[in-house]
Amino acid sequence: MTTELRRLRNFIDGEFRDAADGRTTEVVNPATGEAYATAPLSGAADVDAAMAAAAAAFPVWRDLVPGDRQKALLKIADAIEARAEELIAAESENTGKPLALTRSEEVPPMVDQIRFFAGAARMLEGRSAGEYMEGMTSIIRREPVGVCVQVAPWNYPMMMAVWKFAPALAAGNTVVLKPSDTTPASTVLLAEIIGGVLEELGHPKGVFNVICGDRETGRLMVEHPVPAMASITGSVRAGMQVAESASKDLKRVHLELGGKAPVVVFEDADIAKAVEEISVAGYFNAGQDCTAATRVLVHESVHDEFVTALAKAAADTKTGLPDDEDVLFGPLNNANQLKQVAGFIERLPSHAKVEAGGHRVGETGYFYAPTVVSGLNQDDEIVQHEVFGPVITVQSFSDEQQAVSYANGVEYALASSVWTKDHARAMRMSKALDFGCVWINTHIPLVAEMPHGGFKKSGYGKDLSSYGFEDYTRIKHVMTSLG
Repeated sequence: MTTELRRLRNFIDGEFRDAADGRTTEVVNPATGEAYATAPLSGAADVDAAMAAAAAAFPVWRDLVPGDRQKALLKIADAIEARAEELIAAESENTGKPLALTRSEEVPPMVDQIRFFAGAARMLEGRSAGEYMEGMTSIIRREPVGVCVQVAPWNYPMMMAVWKFAPALAAGNTVVLKPSDTTPASTVLLAEIIGGVLEELGHPKGVFNVICGDRETGRLMVEHPVPAMASITGSVRAGMQVAESASKDLKRVHLELGGKAPVVVFEDADIAKAVEEISVAGYFNAGQDCTAATRVLVHESVHDEFVTALAKAAADTKTGLPDDEDVLFGPLNNANQLKQVAGFIERLPSHAKVEAGGHRVGETGYFYAPTVVSGLNQDDEIVQHEVFGPVITVQSFSDEQQAVSYANGVEYALASSVWTKDHARAMRMSKALDFGCVWINTHIPLVAEMPHGGFKKSGYGKDLSSYGFEDYTRIKHVMTSLG
């Protein structure tokens, strides 16, 4: 007996639609490896329709007093909170994530972040008026940029959608958002929720649009003449392609790309605390996090002790099905990702040692064991490139200078952490580490008020915080003669 697949649809101008040419792709539950839904494979006609809707809605949404946009965002946050269980179920089917952790670790921050940006909506201000030339008064206007195209990744489909649309809408922009082709379900449900709020409040239907599709759909969005800005969270390759496409008409670009976070553990650190927190920060979400604590650098005097403890922590960490409340993480997102993670382990050099894990778990779904690899050199593939899986590598260093050299010696520069009881050393390291975030004696906490974003091949622009809000605005100078 064949189970009928659920039918997901685009959300354009306040209504759900199939792709104009009827094309679809199958959506697979990574916990089972089986398809559970179809989603539109959107083409040029769908992109045109979404852009037209967003462009038509923009002047009205832009010209609202900020308090009205704040009210809409607060209602969206309330509606998401009220329908949390539906979103949790959709996200778990999207990703295979544990239900309990999605409930505790994702929905509350999402709601909080939307409420933060609801407050930011009322902070669209420039510098105060002043006279900088005799007989002339200058003022600064901060304005929305226009229609924003946004592409969200598959590792946190719901939360990254929030990071995209919340600051954009708060600033007065309209949005066309594309989820990953492997994880569209929760974003389509968000569209239903947001569309309902906008309709209830009498706002234009085209303020928020969702179109499903693949990489080609994303390219059509970015190269479309209507948007003023393109924002993507994804791989370095995808970010470079977006930047290249956007350059054709000089669109503003916001990129949050890969990471290879160094976790620098000095000899005076609390080893037990470090191991406990690093293992969670490395394996959470199956290591599918650009800030994951997956590249550990340990002082040579405590290296062996640390590796032994970390291997035990890995062995004690469980992966499993979404309804098992005793697991830290679920499967990898798709078959290609499972192949990629396994490939890194299969290609390890002879001097590397797998201390724990290093294998697939079960034959159903895309589960991979918590893994620890030691004995690595700085130029090894697994040190230099993002694995994006539940794999923690460990290297040793001899002194602070070498720790900084190893830490900075990759092409990524998103996040990092330092573990030491020496305050002066922590301050020196926070200055020397070339990363957009440095945590001290912790790793991975995020708050709405603080910026998230990196340097180098990790991209540019900030998510969260007032800095992320400002990324979705432009500056206009107005000068008036007093004569």
